[in-house]
Amino acid sequence: MTQPPLQAVLFDMDGTLVDTERLWWEAVQDIATGLGRPLTEADQPEVLGRPVEYTADWLGGLTGAPDLADRLHDAFAERVRTGIVPRPGALALLDALARDGVPTALVTASPRSVADSVLAVLGADRFRVSVTADDTVRTKPDPDPYLAACRALGVDPARCVAVEDTPTGVSSAEAAGCAVLAVPSLAPIEPAAGRTVVASLEEVTPERLRDLVRPRLRVLSWNLWYGGAKVDDHRAKQLKVVLDTEADVVGLQETAGTSARELADALGWHHHQAGENLGIISRHPITALLGDPDVGFYGAAGARVRVGSYEVDIWTAHLHYTPYGPYEAAFDGLPPAELIAHEGVRLAQMREALRWIGEAAGATRPVVLTGDFNCPSHLDRSDVVWPVTKAAEEAGLRDSYREARPDPVSDPGHTWSPVHVRHENDTSLPEPQDRIDYVLHNGRGLRVLDARTVVTGVPSPWPDVAGNDWPSDHAAVLTTFELNPAD
Repeated sequence: MTQPPLQAVLFDMDGTLVDTERLWWEAVQDIATGLGRPLTEADQPEVLGRPVEYTADWLGGLTGAPDLADRLHDAFAERVRTGIVPRPGALALLDALARDGVPTALVTASPRSVADSVLAVLGADRFRVSVTADDTVRTKPDPDPYLAACRALGVDPARCVAVEDTPTGVSSAEAAGCAVLAVPSLAPIEPAAGRTVVASLEEVTPERLRDLVRPRLRVLSWNLWYGGAKVDDHRAKQLKVVLDTEADVVGLQETAGTSARELADALGWHHHQAGENLGIISRHPITALLGDPDVGFYGAAGARVRVGSYEVDIWTAHLHYTPYGPYEAAFDGLPPAELIAHEGVRLAQMREALRWIGEAAGATRPVVLTGDFNCPSHLDRSDVVWPVTKAAEEAGLRDSYREARPDPVSDPGHTWSPVHVRHENDTSLPEPQDRIDYVLHNGRGLRVLDARTVVTGVPSPWPDVAGNDWPSDHAAVLTTFELNPAD
């Protein structure tokens, strides 16, 4: 597959491009020692990668000395003026990126006065943008400096690599959504998902940086609730949800026959409307339609989506709503064996969907299955091995929400229902809240970066729903995947 273009490389300054992290440590150590509190290795997180004001407040709190910021700044600035040394490989990498036409930015927690001194040595023309501690309200480890640099460059953080040398800077870049190349200077940094650690910039080339930026695919599963007709101005509200979530592909249920086409036309996207109930819309081209062409109201439908030269099978499924297990458990007190036995209709529908999915995907193709299964997950309730989700797991499909959020107690992920808080047929009964909407995947070239439920605003409960910003009775599920053909 072809990787998307690397849009920019964002460089930390101190300790990454120039050997100033050592100078900063020496400046703080000198003043701290004079105050009777020499630094130790345990103090590194309070010094390295931190702005002057932060370390001044920290050291002042330990020693009782007031107004240390100016003293620290002056001690550091004097060392910078006399001792700036580029890190090995820094200038060569900057020049190689310039030859390849890749924009670069300087993103530092140092003040502008220090950054300008360093830029005079490195060459200010090597950077299209520079962001310092003076340019954002919050600095590292908050994401603001990297987000500000991306805005100034007009680039997507997910298509950028940040080059950092401290855990504080790494936290800032990762919080902004950048891939990270870490080149530790004084404090160690461990490899992690989305983070590569090298010993020196001499090991780094533009090609290696491009390899760190992998394409991502955001998949939304959403039951539209009779096409959205219960809510005023529902089509505009649906479009806003798709745009606000930055979804790339949406698996739809309850489309009322026209929603997939109408949403896709409004967005300028591609679509597959399957029967009266199922649909898929995609900002990426659809290269094949999958599944039973005569699918009924319940069942599954799929579309093959091309992301660059990488193809993913996206499916949407809607399984029968009755008998509904959470009602039988909460209101009728059915034991696990009977609850499981009553899943027969949905289980047959899921097995039929899995057969279509397997035949289309073969042994290698990535698969994502979205849907309203109308049943809980066996991963959420230890007392009942709910067979529909268990069958999907046994067929090799993983639950993206539980991958990202493995604790069902702290992250229940309820999708039914943001508007039904009391039982519709008997308001004396609380409506059981459950996770019945899913984004599953087969793990072939797919890695879950994040998964969450989506609801806009605080919807008014049924029946006073016409004015809700959220045009559905289900919460949606949004999963962000990294596409990696090597997997």
